[in-house]
Amino acid sequence: MQLEIRNYYEVLLMELLSDEGLLDELPEDYLADLCCVTLNQLPVRYIRHLVDTYFFEDYSELAEMRSEIQTALEKSRAFLKANLNKEHSKN
Repeated sequence: MQLEIRNYYEVLLMELLSDEGLLDELPEDYLADLCCVTLNQLPVRYIRHLVDTYFFEDYSELAEMRSEIQTALEKSRAFLKANLNKEHSKN
């Protein structure tokens, strides 16, 4: 049985990355790491139907979620940059 559930934060993160052009700009491996590190800083909010979520969501709650994602994304980019620099220093 396949259940249709999603983490809403993941959906919003992918929208943000797409809006900023990062899905096309960043290498796939880096993008996967960036998403994992970012999502691990955020709470989980499971949804069943995306269209229902868009219809019933509160704008202020959505703005707060997007702000949380942006903050986590910035921290993740800094974290990955620092760790990539460490890795290059070892080689």
